Amino acid sequence: MYVVTGATGQLGRLVVEGLLAQVPAGEVAVAVRSAGKAADLAARGVDVRVVDYDRPESLAGAFAAGDRVLLISGSEVGRRIPQHRAVVEAARAAGVALLAYTSIPAAATFRLADEHRATEELILASGLPYAFLRNGWYTENYLGDAAGTVGRGVVLGSAGNGRVATAPRRDYADAAVAVLLGGGGSDGAGEGAGERGRVYELSGDTAWSLSELAAELAQASGKAVVHRDVTPVEHLAALVGAGLPQGFAEALVDVDAGIARGELAGTPGDLARLIGRPTTPLAQSVREALAAPPAGA
Repeated sequence: MYVVTGATGQLGRLVVEGLLAQVPAGEVAVAVRSAGKAADLAARGVDVRVVDYDRPESLAGAFAAGDRVLLISGSEVGRRIPQHRAVVEAARAAGVALLAYTSIPAAATFRLADEHRATEELILASGLPYAFLRNGWYTENYLGDAAGTVGRGVVLGSAGNGRVATAPRRDYADAAVAVLLGGGGSDGAGEGAGERGRVYELSGDTAWSLSELAAELAQASGKAVVHRDVTPVEHLAALVGAGLPQGFAEALVDVDAGIARGELAGTPGDLARLIGRPTTPLAQSVREALAAPPAGA
């Protein structure tokens, strides 16, 4: 079986759809916290397994020997290490054939990377065959409110002229599907790959700056959009003022500092090799984001 955790999230949904396009639904299982959110998948023949990362006992029947499992990193920053440990231990006890994990690029030193590094260590210590999918930044991180950004006319950040090699979630999902299905042979294995595991440094083909993002938004919308670089303190105040929780806002400002240091600018090409095509260009993602109907419409 191919098992996807966090399958009702934004990335997980795309992975499941990618699997269903290539294998029968009876070969796909999802490990989710809410059966209701996965009811549509159950109706299509997907095996829905209800688990709670905070209750390790709920994971006892989540996996079976021979399963190929994708552990999509949890969303609760600060709690992910014990949550991921519960999944890793359940996978080890079951004897899964592969444990793939959505991690973060090796170059990242900002604080959000800490829990990913700790999870990789847990997986290595488990002795399981593994694949680390070190996902770079999602293009959607910048385009979730593309119309609002155009309306305000400002792309705000504190990354200076730092560049970031993003790709949309669809590209990363396609890579996860390829790995689960056994693709990405030795020529696609990134730095650190070994006999029992593979490491993929995944990013878009081209790194861009926030100034270039502003230019793409202006080009696609026909309206004036500029990049305004601010200090980290000003950036934090703006994010909190926009309604973001203090801790999350601090994490984003910290990531911008990492981008300024070049930590998300790498373009090793692993993602394009895994998916068998170039990654989606920023300009295309911008056009699609601006053409999408407003949320809830």
